[in-house]
Amino acid sequence: MIRIVAVTKQHELLNNLTLQDLHRADLAWYWVDFSTPTQSEGLLLRDHFQFHPLAVEDCFHFLQRPKIDHFDDYHFFVLHALNQMTLNSEEIDLFVGPNFLVSFHMTNLREVETVWARVQTDEKTHQRGPNFISYLIIDTIVDNYFPAVQQLEDQLDVLEDKTRQQSTRSLMDQVFEIRTDLLALRRTIVPTRDLLYRVLNAEQLESLRPQRVYFSDIYDHLLKLAEMIDSNRELTADIRDSYMSLSSNRMNSVMMILTAITTIFMPLTLLTGIYGMNFDFMPGLHEQNGFMIMIITMLGIGVGLFLFFRSKGWFD
Repeated sequence: MIRIVAVTKQHELLNNLTLQDLHRADLAWYWVDFSTPTQSEGLLLRDHFQFHPLAVEDCFHFLQRPKIDHFDDYHFFVLHALNQMTLNSEEIDLFVGPNFLVSFHMTNLREVETVWARVQTDEKTHQRGPNFISYLIIDTIVDNYFPAVQQLEDQLDVLEDKTRQQSTRSLMDQVFEIRTDLLALRRTIVPTRDLLYRVLNAEQLESLRPQRVYFSDIYDHLLKLAEMIDSNRELTADIRDSYMSLSSNRMNSVMMILTAITTIFMPLTLLTGIYGMNFDFMPGLHEQNGFMIMIITMLGIGVGLFLFFRSKGWFD
């Protein structure tokens, strides 16, 4: 689907235009939105707008990190919106020129719909031009990163509260799942942060200088998001290390107890093995109280070893 909104030099908002109407002399700027386009509609980027073939190719291949490319009379942005349910990235491409904005996305994006509705209803917004609209789209995309990061923070808080109620294995599974989600977010947020750094410092973006303070605000948000992700990843690493240390200590305790029990039974097994041999002449073999003497001796050895190991703290 292709939809078009334009603003005349008299600040009049126009809808339901065709691509041929974009050549009107009274237009100050226009926004063409390619939402879930067909293959033939997507080819209009090359055939009608004459955008660079490499930029058009990037629109159809979701293999790009967030980036910005500079061409003669426009800038090409690759951005990643975030699906709040799956935390998967959804690409949106922007072609930003002095009097036009062309957005391209293969899925319906809430961020684009929010800005589109604002342009339709807010007169001050549509008077600002394509650079400001591109800022609004990027700002809305970044703002929607916060709920996902905060949700993972809440999960970590709940996880810390349940450390005594769940098994170590269950907790470890949740920790690694959260770390995976944090890594996925980091792969989206950090490149976007680097992109905004380029926007603020690139000499080719003189047309965006009036919006510098706005883009600087987005950059600050991305710095905060990156710090939140890094701190949460460190927290999951600490939880993981603590659980591994706890498991190791539990294993050592179990092995110590089993070793003590085995050591206690070793001399007892030795005695029963010796007196279980089929020899006729053995000391005490034919004694009337030989059996009781042997039982008392074995009990004494067992109790003595138990008290010795207990004094060493093996059963604490």
